[in-house]
Amino acid sequence: MTSYADKVARLRERLAAAPGGHGIGLAKATSNLFRDRTRHKPRIDVSHFDAVVGVDRRAGLVEAEGMTTFVDLADATLSEGAMPAVVPQLKSITLGGAAAGVGIEATSFRHGLVHDTLVAMDVLTGDGAIVTCTAENEHRDLFLGFPNSYGTLGYALKLTARMLPVERYVRVDHARFDDAPAYFAALANACADPGVDFVDGVAFARGDLVLSCARFVDDAPFTSDYTYERIYYRSLRERARDYLTTRDYLWRWDTDWFWCSKNVGAQQPLLRRLYGRGRLNSITYQKIMRWNARVGLTRTLNGLRGRTSESVIQDVDIPIARAPEFLDFLFRQIGVLPIWICPIHAPDAAAPSTLYPLPRGTLSINFGFWDAVTFREPRPPGFLNRMIEREVQRAGGVKSLYSDSYFDRDEFWSIYDGATYRALKARYDPNGVLGDLYDKVVRPRIR
Repeated sequence: MTSYADKVARLRERLAAAPGGHGIGLAKATSNLFRDRTRHKPRIDVSHFDAVVGVDRRAGLVEAEGMTTFVDLADATLSEGAMPAVVPQLKSITLGGAAAGVGIEATSFRHGLVHDTLVAMDVLTGDGAIVTCTAENEHRDLFLGFPNSYGTLGYALKLTARMLPVERYVRVDHARFDDAPAYFAALANACADPGVDFVDGVAFARGDLVLSCARFVDDAPFTSDYTYERIYYRSLRERARDYLTTRDYLWRWDTDWFWCSKNVGAQQPLLRRLYGRGRLNSITYQKIMRWNARVGLTRTLNGLRGRTSESVIQDVDIPIARAPEFLDFLFRQIGVLPIWICPIHAPDAAAPSTLYPLPRGTLSINFGFWDAVTFREPRPPGFLNRMIEREVQRAGGVKSLYSDSYFDRDEFWSIYDGATYRALKARYDPNGVLGDLYDKVVRPRIR
């Protein structure tokens, strides 16, 4: 195996042969982005920075290269009786990708987003330098500005993240509610309970809300397997208490891509068996989705039926005080169901990221909703997504940028701190070789 130091040495040689870092990029087979992207073959590819460097159980830290997937990262830490403090739901998400974007899961009510768990990063910047940045050193501005920059300030070559100790099993308790204010009050109480290790939930319908609270246990009377024939999200309404191995709990959503596997027939028992256990995962579904986007099968079928559709794939973070009314908006105006619900509270010690202005000092609620909405009458491009963006702003929230966005340029930079971003670009990518964040994440047709 090639060491991190050897990889960096070879990278420096290639950078010296291509001054200015022109053509830096990731040549990767999978992606968790859900928006149109301009594809090119990078001259300098850093996708081979994909190994776990070390696990320090005593210090509670794990060190890994930027392209390390969370499934590899979690396996390395679980073997040492620990887990990364926040493990996003899909196995193919990388540590560097979650740092440059936004990563969340059911520990986020206590530990914040993935970038809140980081203590150091080695970043390859647009001017070809490799800098180590922390919240305390001379590159503090990049450490705080890197989250939500999506590769436009540099690529994380190595990161150090906090870990948590684990037990062998996780006990999950599911409670059902028919009233949104009562639901969010119970969620807030669960987040304040020091005995709870994980909190998330699902809105199946207006009067059908499930709150899932989980905790580590060292023994279990049984364990459920949701990696093949059984489907996790259905179990939330089928049983009040469940037990999973810790590893299976971390990846409980990956087998069926939450519930989106229904769009490729993977929830039909016969087709599920044809897929087989090894292909029931988010990576398979992403490949099918991208194939469909290329060949336009869904567009063709909608055209034959005289219909149009809009992809509504969004994660938004809303202050908990506004969560009931925002959920009501989703029921009334959007209609995409189910909706994943996950609380976030960055720890007080975590330095706030500058380009992702999540409210500090209070719980926020992540709402995740992912599907296509079909219309009988033509609608303007981004009709529902634009409505969502305006409602998020009205509620004092913030929207993730991994999927379609429709902001105009001035509006975008008023939300995502344009002044700080321009200062970071001037310092770390003065020639603009890594591109502009707005140009990268907002759909081209509205520029």
